[in-house]
Amino acid sequence: MSLNPRTPVLVGAGAISQRVDDPLESPEAIELMIAALEQAADDAGRRDILSRADSVWVPRGFWGYRDPGRLIADRFAADAARSIVSEIGILQTTLLGRACQAIVSGKAQVILIAGGEAKYRALRAKITGTSLDETSQAGDLSPDETLRPAAELWSELELANGLQMPVGQYAIIENALRHSEGLSLDAHRREVARLWASFSAVAAKNPRAWNRNIVSADEIREPSERNPMLAFPYTKLHNSQWNVDQAAGLILCSLETARAAGIRDDRFVFPLAVTESNFVVSRSEMTELERSHGFRVAGQRALARAGKSTDDLDHLELYSCFPAAVRVQAREMGIPYERKLTVTGGMAFAGGPLNNFVLQAAQRMRDVLREDTGSTGMLTAVSGYVSKQGVSLWSTRPPENPFEFEDVSDEVEKLTALVKVEADYEGPATVASYTVLHAGGPAARGVLICDIAKGRRAIVATADPDLMLALEDEEFCGRGLRIGALTNSGNRHLTVAG
Repeated sequence: MSLNPRTPVLVGAGAISQRVDDPLESPEAIELMIAALEQAADDAGRRDILSRADSVWVPRGFWGYRDPGRLIADRFAADAARSIVSEIGILQTTLLGRACQAIVSGKAQVILIAGGEAKYRALRAKITGTSLDETSQAGDLSPDETLRPAAELWSELELANGLQMPVGQYAIIENALRHSEGLSLDAHRREVARLWASFSAVAAKNPRAWNRNIVSADEIREPSERNPMLAFPYTKLHNSQWNVDQAAGLILCSLETARAAGIRDDRFVFPLAVTESNFVVSRSEMTELERSHGFRVAGQRALARAGKSTDDLDHLELYSCFPAAVRVQAREMGIPYERKLTVTGGMAFAGGPLNNFVLQAAQRMRDVLREDTGSTGMLTAVSGYVSKQGVSLWSTRPPENPFEFEDVSDEVEKLTALVKVEADYEGPATVASYTVLHAGGPAARGVLICDIAKGRRAIVATADPDLMLALEDEEFCGRGLRIGALTNSGNRHLTVAG
């Protein structure tokens, strides 16, 4: 089959996972990114391809580099390369989609994408009292282009009631999903732990996973001193592990450039389609707390663009910051929970660097696809609290259709029913979802999202120890209660019906 010479192709991918206890012996984040790109170039069989980069794309991390893309370009003598940074809140599929789109349009021939963190290095420095330096850049430097999110991912009312951290937001989604599936609390906790244990088993076979020890469902489910409850029903082992030193580097080229450079066809992995929704609304404003129309629409559209169905997907990597993210995606896209939903082992075990896990996962997907010639894989991305949704399809088989990058935000907005959330409501209400936040072990605050009259909603918090105990022992979704006046502690007085 004759392919357009501008067809985008992933020619090389590299990933670094370093775990060195002496922070003085650990390279900083930018060095890890550079090493990952060098690994990617060696994977392609052409180290000189790095100097030919038209642009360098980097998702923002915990580090403080002003213009990381320029540091990378300078190291490889890619003097003509533009530097692009995506801020937190931009989907990582946006980088993949826009880079491929630039190649298809002829605006670029070679694009480098790299991301990395050295948070374990920083943690070890704090523990050992070691002072560390980070590469600085002189002058008033800034990237040639910065991608910024257009909206906040949370509401002020959510923050005021204790939902500042992702674990609380995802626990709210998880409990709503449990209720919609009709599972008991015990059955649900067993199901989620079973799923996460299966991810752990995959991580054990991933050579670049941060934690390659198999963790049992019982260990994940039950709180312990080493595995405290963080936000019911999530223990520490349900959470993404971001204290990692990891980096990834991808090299994308046009097909004609790759072949002209002498890169062998058996190194090629083709991006078939990238689709995403960037329609953002706070979770508490969504009528259906457990839904993600973005993944349903983006998934369907990506498959249609590539001429595929879910049955054609040989390998899956569903973004895995928390179990709810995986479960929501699978449910929306019609993928059975029983399927193998990860090739990396997920962010709790393979490692979850702040804003570039999808790049790590792309490297692992590349390996898996090459080992299974002709196979197709799906790699997804999440930003916020399943606030934005991205889907990408990849294959070692040349594409049947031209590459497409599509934003389905407008369609998703039309499908997403919203409610108004009131700040000072008092009166009868019905619990839509809830969680109990823990502070180093003990229950600290219960947070309930409640439906009230006329299609409105309220968020309330409680520090009542008996009520918090009941929230973790009984099903409260669908139960009635009365929201009373604000107490001196800043919580609402709640009376449970019946």
